[in-house]
Amino acid sequence: MSPAPTSRHQHTVSVLHGTLFHFLKGKVCKVFPSPFDVVLPTSDEIPNTIVQPDITVICDPSKIKEQGCVGAPDLIVEVISKSSVTRDLHEKFTVYEEAGVSEYWVVHPYDRSLIIFLLNDKGVYQPSKPLTKGDIAVSNVIAGFSLDLNELFTDVAEEPEEQYIGAVRI
Repeated sequence: MSPAPTSRHQHTVSVLHGTLFHFLKGKVCKVFPSPFDVVLPTSDEIPNTIVQPDITVICDPSKIKEQGCVGAPDLIVEVISKSSVTRDLHEKFTVYEEAGVSEYWVVHPYDRSLIIFLLNDKGVYQPSKPLTKGDIAVSNVIAGFSLDLNELFTDVAEEPEEQYIGAVRI
């Protein structure tokens, strides 16, 4: 079993979800936190890939099904964990790009940085400059949405040197 996400990871997801939820209230776009299945078309060899991004924003109501999202969302956010770096920066990056996810935010809560990848007209992600505390992240897909990174990157708890010595996860 994978370890549970850290408090810093979950706090980052909570701030992002809450900010997006309040901004999108009453609008067509909807935001969903993980666990939420997103079924993405990929290639002819592999017809569909199912992922569970940390945050998913969908602006096409026809893609929202009872089981999750079918088709490329407009915005996906992944909050990097030590255990998810390769998956988020390589595997999911490629799947999201191929599936046509318009905007992909990669948040590093320990580095306190954010990179926004925008899909260009050739279907290739173009990265923003790395954004850090003091910067404002602006979405190109969700008109009018911006996020003050000072609010996102706040300390919640100090991470322990060692994890639960002698404890058993059930």
